[in-house]
Amino acid sequence: MPAAETATTLKLARELIARRSITPEDGGCQELLAARLARLGFATQQVRSGEVANLWARRGDARPLLCFVGHTDVVPPGPLDKWHTDPFAPTEREGKLFGRGAADMKTSIAAFVVAVEHFVAKHPSHKGSVALLITSDEEGPAVNGTAKVVELLKSRGERIDYCLVGEPTCVSKLGDTIKNGRRGSLSGTLRVKGVQGHIAYPHLAKNPVHLAAPALAELAAAEWDRGNEYFPPTTWQISNIHGGTGAANVIPGEVEVMFNFRFSTASSPDELKQRVRSVLDRHGLDYELEWSLSGTPYLTPRGKLVETLSAAIREVTGAAPDISTTGGTSDGRFIAELCPEVVEFGPVTASIHKLNEHVDLAAIEPLREIYLRVLARLLAS
Repeated sequence: MPAAETATTLKLARELIARRSITPEDGGCQELLAARLARLGFATQQVRSGEVANLWARRGDARPLLCFVGHTDVVPPGPLDKWHTDPFAPTEREGKLFGRGAADMKTSIAAFVVAVEHFVAKHPSHKGSVALLITSDEEGPAVNGTAKVVELLKSRGERIDYCLVGEPTCVSKLGDTIKNGRRGSLSGTLRVKGVQGHIAYPHLAKNPVHLAAPALAELAAAEWDRGNEYFPPTTWQISNIHGGTGAANVIPGEVEVMFNFRFSTASSPDELKQRVRSVLDRHGLDYELEWSLSGTPYLTPRGKLVETLSAAIREVTGAAPDISTTGGTSDGRFIAELCPEVVEFGPVTASIHKLNEHVDLAAIEPLREIYLRVLARLLAS
């Protein structure tokens, strides 16, 4: 690959990192991307929702449609004095590119775009269609981002045949892991009621912490399911407990417990809710319970897209990637509503959301080449 072409992906990644796009801000990233894609014959559409910027860009109107999905928003950098360099001033040193979003996931977006540029230059009359869906609401509530674009596409009857999400997926080196699904996320806020009183007169009060403890212990020890071929068992974890007035001599009148399920396709949200309520009821608690479902699990079994991506990774890196569903949620869960094959592949995850986030410089061009080979295998005429 000529040095000039190799530098193209790095240059675009640097341009994106330099734009301060703390969620839900886009920082002008999508405007830059839309201009480059428009020159290739993409029809671009801005889909704004509240403070969130979304970009839908498509070249062609035939099927199959291969869509690359990414997000321009990044998490806050944290204490600036703990960074070696300005997180929004992309810096190269020690064989790495540093900056907020370097791994999650502006380098992937740069690799998408440059891969598409190279593909269209070589195959101007390619079969099917290519699309990019870019949001600034993946790191935030994820309400006004990809989900809104999916609603729009559904309303127009547009379907996606193959989707490649550029989330960081690799564990130790580029090519070692593909995500072919993600667990769902179901959160609950439990409020157990008691009777507030003086701590020296417990017979005149009812301590909700004591009342709730046996039920919480049972929930923590429960086996919710055993997972399946693709997913680990469902987990239940407490994230916050709050009770009391702050005084050491007052029995609280209520305790609030926040918890979360990360669940597989082996359990449904309704089943999990019912089992929690049955435990609470069996312990005779006076409680209120609120639920928030932020994502259902999705799964793409081994098929054309998984095998195509795996083959491209083997050719470029020599690695035989693991097929995994570990990790948190991603926007793949929204795309799965209108696409039968959704996979995720991107850089190493080790530095994401951390101080001094980075990506290996030596991995940038192979990432672009992998995306290009997926395009060629699926859409070359």
